[in-house]
Amino acid sequence: MADRSLEGMALPLEVRARLAELELELSEGDITQKGYEKKRSKLIGAYLPQPPRVDQALPQERRAPVTPSSASRYHRRRSSGSRDERYRSDVHTEAVQAALAKHKERKMAVPMPSKRRSLVVQTSMDAYTPPDTSSGSEDEGSVQGDSQGTPTSSQGSINMEHWISQAIHGSTTSTTSSSSTQSGGSGAAHRLADVMAQTHIENHSAPPDVTTYTSEHSIQVERPQGSTTSRTAPKYGNAELMETGDGVPVSSRVSAKIQQLVNTLKRPKRPPLREFFVDDFEELLEVQQPDPNQPKPEGAQMLATRGEQLGVVTNWPPSLEAALQRWGTISPKAPCLTTMDTNGKPLYILTYGKLWTRSMKVAYNILHKLGTKQEPMVRPGDRVALVFPNNDPAAFMVAFYGCLLAEVVPVPIEVPLTRKDAGSQQIGFLLGSCGVTVALTSDACHKGLPKSPTGEIPQFKGWPKLLWFVTESKHLSKPPRDWFPHIKDANNDTAYIEYKTCKDGSVLGVTVTRIALLTHCQALTQACSYTEAETIVNVLDFKKDVGLWHGILTSVMNMMHVISIPYSLMKVNPLSWIQKVCQYKAKVACVKSRDMHWALVAHRDQRDVNLSSLRMLIVADGANPWSISSCDAFLNVFQSKGLRQEVICPCASSPEALTVAIRRPTDDSNQPPGRGVLSMHGLTYGVIRVDSEEKLSVLTVQDVGLVMPGAIMCSVKPDGIPQLCRTDEIGELCVCAVATGTSYYGLSGMTKNTFEVFPMTSSGAPISEYPFIRTGLLGFVGPGGLVFVVGKMDGLMVVSGRRHNADDIVATALAVEPMKFVYRGRIAVFSVTVLHDERIVIVAEQRPDSTEEDSFQWMSRVLQAIDSIHQVGVYCLALVPANTLPKTPLGGIHLSETKQLFLEGSLHPCNVLMCPHTCVTNLPKPRQKQPEIGPASVMVGNLVSGKRIAQASGRDLGQIEDNDQARKVRTEFLFLSEVLQWRAQTTPDHLLYTLLNCRGTIANSLTCVQLHKRAEKIAVMLMERGHLQDGDHVALVYPPGIDLISAFYGCLYAGCVPITVRPPHPQNIATTLPTVKMIVEVSRSACLMTTQLICKLLRSREAAAAVDVRTWPLILDTDDLPKKRPAQIYKPSNPDTLAYLDFSVSTTGMLAGVKMSHAATSAFCRSIKLQCELYPSREVAICLDPYCGLGFVLWCLCSVYSGHQSILIPPSELETNPALWLLAVSQYKVRDTFCSYSVMELCTKGLGSQTESLKARGLDLSRVRTCVVVAEERPRIALTQSFSKLFKDLGLHPRAVSTSFGCRVNLAICLQGTSGPDPTTVYVDMRALRHDRVRLVERGSPHSLPLMESGKILPGVRIIIANPETKGPLGDSHLGEIWVHSAHNASGYFTIYGDESLQSDHFNSRLSFGDTQTIWARTGYLGFLRRTELTDANGERHDALYVVGALDEAMELRGMRYHPIDIETSVIRAHKSVTECAVFTWTNLLVVVVELDGSEQEALDLVPLVTNVVLEEHYLIVGVVVVVDIGVIPINSRGEKQRMHLRDGFLADQLDPIYVAYNM
Repeated sequence: MADRSLEGMALPLEVRARLAELELELSEGDITQKGYEKKRSKLIGAYLPQPPRVDQALPQERRAPVTPSSASRYHRRRSSGSRDERYRSDVHTEAVQAALAKHKERKMAVPMPSKRRSLVVQTSMDAYTPPDTSSGSEDEGSVQGDSQGTPTSSQGSINMEHWISQAIHGSTTSTTSSSSTQSGGSGAAHRLADVMAQTHIENHSAPPDVTTYTSEHSIQVERPQGSTTSRTAPKYGNAELMETGDGVPVSSRVSAKIQQLVNTLKRPKRPPLREFFVDDFEELLEVQQPDPNQPKPEGAQMLATRGEQLGVVTNWPPSLEAALQRWGTISPKAPCLTTMDTNGKPLYILTYGKLWTRSMKVAYNILHKLGTKQEPMVRPGDRVALVFPNNDPAAFMVAFYGCLLAEVVPVPIEVPLTRKDAGSQQIGFLLGSCGVTVALTSDACHKGLPKSPTGEIPQFKGWPKLLWFVTESKHLSKPPRDWFPHIKDANNDTAYIEYKTCKDGSVLGVTVTRIALLTHCQALTQACSYTEAETIVNVLDFKKDVGLWHGILTSVMNMMHVISIPYSLMKVNPLSWIQKVCQYKAKVACVKSRDMHWALVAHRDQRDVNLSSLRMLIVADGANPWSISSCDAFLNVFQSKGLRQEVICPCASSPEALTVAIRRPTDDSNQPPGRGVLSMHGLTYGVIRVDSEEKLSVLTVQDVGLVMPGAIMCSVKPDGIPQLCRTDEIGELCVCAVATGTSYYGLSGMTKNTFEVFPMTSSGAPISEYPFIRTGLLGFVGPGGLVFVVGKMDGLMVVSGRRHNADDIVATALAVEPMKFVYRGRIAVFSVTVLHDERIVIVAEQRPDSTEEDSFQWMSRVLQAIDSIHQVGVYCLALVPANTLPKTPLGGIHLSETKQLFLEGSLHPCNVLMCPHTCVTNLPKPRQKQPEIGPASVMVGNLVSGKRIAQASGRDLGQIEDNDQARKVRTEFLFLSEVLQWRAQTTPDHLLYTLLNCRGTIANSLTCVQLHKRAEKIAVMLMERGHLQDGDHVALVYPPGIDLISAFYGCLYAGCVPITVRPPHPQNIATTLPTVKMIVEVSRSACLMTTQLICKLLRSREAAAAVDVRTWPLILDTDDLPKKRPAQIYKPSNPDTLAYLDFSVSTTGMLAGVKMSHAATSAFCRSIKLQCELYPSREVAICLDPYCGLGFVLWCLCSVYSGHQSILIPPSELETNPALWLLAVSQYKVRDTFCSYSVMELCTKGLGSQTESLKARGLDLSRVRTCVVVAEERPRIALTQSFSKLFKDLGLHPRAVSTSFGCRVNLAICLQGTSGPDPTTVYVDMRALRHDRVRLVERGSPHSLPLMESGKILPGVRIIIANPETKGPLGDSHLGEIWVHSAHNASGYFTIYGDESLQSDHFNSRLSFGDTQTIWARTGYLGFLRRTELTDANGERHDALYVVGALDEAMELRGMRYHPIDIETSVIRAHKSVTECAVFTWTNLLVVVVELDGSEQEALDLVPLVTNVVLEEHYLIVGVVVVVDIGVIPINSRGEKQRMHLRDGFLADQLDPIYVAYNM
């Protein structure tokens, strides 16, 4: 692939040869990708144009304070970003852009998916609603309006920017044929790309085998001749109108795209892995082995770090309520909290006096005014919910302290906006488990809750029944004079419960005791040096986390004044918090990186900003590795406005451990904060390495200060036992302190794992007698006791043994030109487990104005960037329309809900790019075909192990005694025509055939003599009007009915050879008539007999458009017959002469006609007569197509031979009346009936809901003893079982339903019949089948596949299982080809080309060992014989034949044999909207076509699900997923999928698909 970019260069031959060698080394895995690139660039460096040097463009003055060795590399600058900067890092952006520039040589030719026009239109501007601009983490939002970033002081960075934009945008061209995108670097690369665009070769021939590496550009291969005759592929829908995403009409582009995909996949991947683990069977899945060169921790074992002593100050209150009482009584006028309206004006000032009196009032009312005096609703210690909006901190504060005073436990939660908010159900579960029955809320909030028509608040989904209680003073009664809350010292009772959302979306409640609450306030007071009456500005959510701890709790302990800035005000005026700091001369502010970033964007309008009053700027998400750039940029801009560097204090917190660490405000401005520039590669192995040479992938982290006062901290290994880390190892930070949560409410098991951890030394001794608490933060304690955090446990994804952090991946994705295509904060990264490993999924909201091409290009570049920087593949990248991802209450993306939607296929993306080929490296090794063991050794092996040879036979025809009449038919008449004449003489009025119409009434019937007379007239017509000789071929083109039967016997009477042909469909002449024409020509028919109606159709204008009507043979219309009888009826001279030809199109699209002799025909009828016990007194109902195989024999021949009455039901009539067949069976009290799978499916789907009404109409199936499905495939067990279950209530015995099996060489090998044991079912291991082995397993075991016996072997039939390659016999329960020997085998193929020699061994093969004399016919089907415990009618043990599938349908992939039906079954199960599926291969790529029953919006949901299920269950990577409308997959009359027709239609662009995804 890399060689492509060199096409346009004049490289010397030796360099080219050396390059080819390198390619080979890489593909073989002899050198690493890195080594390959190094050597390659060395080789061609001299021939490449030089890009400008980067290093000199870096400015000298503003350097980020990094370690000296890397200082020259890092340079921070602001770029124009209007959105949330949590993830923003300029260093990182530069790294990403440089990585992408590096890719310019190795162009990615990713085929663009094709999309139906309607799908493209829906994501256009008209359908767009502006999103609630908001961003990624829990509670992010964004500012309206784009604005430009700050101009940087240095010229240098502009050069850099210019160079990068040159590198990235300079040369994005699209090749004409395949809309692949290439990003090139300098001008030369641009020219090169143009050359490429002209040299791309259109290639519509069969593409090459992907499994071999080739360095040629493309390979022309002759398209092999698929079948013996040229066949026109059906036209699907409106092929001409198909367009791709960019609205360009398409010529045949599918094959070009597949070619492109093939070329892309041939690019060398990472070397495959060597070692394996056994997946409970020989099929080996590779398991990631540690890389021998991976960095390992080398430091000494760390020591636990102790925070400073928590110095108890003498006047600290004994509890928080005591503090409130103190301030409320001694300084009631002191302001406690000021709230703001959306204009930034002070809305309300809550003083300490008001807070105290109102909290008392709330406490009194909670305890005494709910319920009755005897039965109060709330008692001390009970939990109550606090539901307050984000703009009403005063009401929340009053309610919270009211609960503390009443000694009830507040559980603050978000306001439920609708009944099905994302995550709201989980909150409900938390409330339920906490036993909450009362919710406190404010007046305004209560009014805003959704109401039922009666005015009641409905019960939210998953929530307990709640009493809503409004806490506004005016609604409360005054406490009596003598009532006073009981104020105790802080103890171990629960003070409050803070909710926490886990990675999987479940919500837990962290309980915080009163002593922990007080100690935490004390520790924060000491760490932050809080003093009385200080002013603090709080922008954070006051209901939980840092906002609650500083703005509601610690503030009251120190009588501080909090200025609360609501989220709604920040959205309108992002500078509001800075203005309030200036206005109130605030000493402290609590913010997130987002708020700093927004202030940067908006600060230009502001003149008089002065931040010199700030002594501490607490950055609540300072632990997020990407917050560092916000801090730096903020300092950069506001240093001139009085902001001091040492004021910025990042902190780390977690719901379990509360505040984990915080940077102290120092007075020493000379000491720069701690920085670490860490190698991202090292981090993925959990090792700290200061980055050395890999300049692109680094993570710069800032410290979050020191351990909290009174706490001890250590880091332990993230998984397994809590063992202390080494000093250079990343671990989960653990804290031992009083000031932490104590448990997850009501979950003792989880509590033990999190809150009661005893870290061990390497010798296994615990480091302390006190338990530690896991913080959920990953990091290390650096020099000087500084704490560094590199990520969260929740965001951790372990891919092939390496750890990646979701936040890091987000940052890389956003560094790829994010402004144009996706909303900055609306991006989610999570992992899904597929095939024993985690796979990374990225979901982003796409801007409505970006085009298909743009988005797709952005996606392919994100993949490149992540691959370069993190060395990890992205499994799936999905873009959804703006504003459609589920949100958290504060506008961030609800991650677990997004993941849930992705997994259940209801995310509805508008763009998807899957890369399973690049990501999935743990597939089992392709199977190496072992040299076949010789047939003799197999036989000896079977003898030695005591296994019998797999052979079986039906009853012996000679030993079965018939009654006199039957013996007469058998011995005196060799020919069916003679049997008919005999019946016409002996039982002239005996009814043979009854044809029913769609209303269930008799449309026509034939007695023996009627049939005989009609046959005679037809024979006369053939001889006189047709002038036919005996042996001439006659095509019978009739609808299913009586005429067909008469015409057949007419041909026999005239000595002609009949061929039954399905008539063309009048509504679909274009696709059905060519098949008729082809059969007529291939069979060399001298004459065509039909009805008057069809006769007209064959000569119509529509017919002339489809075929050449002038070349039809003589057409005879049998509606008008001559009145005379023939002089004599032809009698064949020899029973081995041809009786009729049986033509059918196989599922692989081959048209094959077989020759049936008179002897075979009679033997066939006799075999069926004996198996089904057919006598003249019997009635049989037949609902089959009468054109080929067993269907034709049952319809036309058996009644004449056995004398029973056949009730004929044309399957086409069931489309108007689905109950027709079953009603006829019931009405005629039929014991034996035959149908096809399509008939059975029609009844199951069409009558499923009508069983009651059918019962009322008197439908009774209790007399049916055999209901046989006539088929040439593996029994469809699910369909037969659901049919049996569905009609059980109508009397159908489950034993009655069975299947038959026939094929081209023998039209019926098995048929259940009347006597003999029930059909048996076995379960085999699907993975063993792929290796051509049978391994029986228990029902329900993983990878089990149920196989039902295909009926009993017919009398006179012998079967053996042989190895299709060596032709040696196989043992019992071994998989091989089914060979058959029988008097009713067909005698050979009838073809026009005379290439019978090719197929001759299909009909006369001999075993290579053992019984080498018998002549067998090869069925072309794989199966096995198994001797069962059951006994046959003749007392022998019964041999069951199990058919697995056709050899020519099976797909060889990765050296294993797959049967399409198995993959299709998995895919249909994957999503409720998949109604049908067909798979085929093209150039070793697996193509999956699914029919979608749903809106086109769901089409893209199917791509990941289909890919997942095939990987999980079959260990195969899907190459192309095609989503089409219902009815596109062609199905023949037997209900079999025509996969090859479908393949040809797909490659010729005739399917009009909704969406085609090319998996990378």
